[in-house]
Order: sequence, then C-alpha cells, then structure tokens
Amino acid sequence: MQFEKIVRIGDKLVSVDRAKRLLERVLEQRAEGLSQQEVARRLSLDRTFISRLEAIGEIRKGKRVAVIGFPVKNKDELVKTCQDLGLEFFWLMTNQERWKLVDERQALDFFNQVLELIAQLRDYEVLVMATSEKWYRFAEALLDCQILYLSLGPTPIGEDQLVDPDRFRSLIEQVLNNRGKREQD
Repeated sequence: MQFEKIVRIGDKLVSVDRAKRLLERVLEQRAEGLSQQEVARRLSLDRTFISRLEAIGEIRKGKRVAVIGFPVKNKDELVKTCQDLGLEFFWLMTNQERWKLVDERQALDFFNQVLELIAQLRDYEVLVMATSEKWYRFAEALLDCQILYLSLGPTPIGEDQLVDPDRFRSLIEQVLNNRGKREQD
C-alpha cells in the first residue's frame, strides 16, 4: 500500500503526488498542441503559471529564435527554411491568411490571441521579423528581446511581399551560429 506524499507548509497540507500529476497533465496537454491559455482554462490554472512551469523544466540552453512575417509571398519557402534550421516558433502568413485571421474572430478572441502571441514571444531572446515598419515598432515597444528586422515596406502593406530567401536563411543561420559560439565560451 502506497500513501500520498504530504508536506506540511505552515497550516497547509500539500500533496506532492497531486502536484506531480497536475504537472504531468499540463505538459501532456501542451505536447498535444494545446495553447497555454487552453490548458490553463481546462485545468483552472493561470496561463503565466504554465509558462513558468515550462521555463523551469526547459533543458535547451542558448538563445531561442522566433520568426514572424506577414504578408509574405513566398511563405512556403520560408517555412521550409525555418523547419530545416530547427526553429521552434515561426508564424508566416500571406495577406489573405492575415485577413482571414482577423475576419474569422470576434474582437475579444482576436485580442486574446494577440496577447497570447506576445506572451509566447517573451520566451525568445531573438525575434526575426519580416513585416511593415508599424509592426516592427510595436514589437520593439512590447518585447524585451533582440529584434532583427527585414522591412517589407511602410505601413499599410496591401499585398504579399517577396522576402529574399537567401538573405532570410543567412540572417537566421548567423543568429544560430552566434548562439553556438557563445554556448562554447
């Protein structure tokens, strides 16, 4: 017979086993692709708590690189580059996808998705952006990370823009190579 492992903290009794089970449920649901917000809602937790749990358990070291780009004409080519380079987070959209994202959501849902995206991006040390100048300025104001900017032109941009795939790959490779060098130092 095995009993719950209980720890006394002041007047409280805390079940270590229950905490472990909850942690496992959080990580399993995140691994299945659910967002931090969705897992938090399902398990009645705070989203920032889930983010901190993930940060505590993260074993990958070095700078984490994220990529955002819109409206991008050669999206598929850039996605392939991100995949080839092993990036964890990339969000590239055509102009049609960008407007579909906005049009298919109620204002509050869209706002919540933007806030969740900002929260996710705060976990990265480097953000590569291929956007208009307006979005770059927003990212600078909201994020505390290094932003490498590939300008697609002044705001507003009404149609898809071609991103030089060689320049894009080279920029990301430089960031990744510098990351490796710093880890060795």
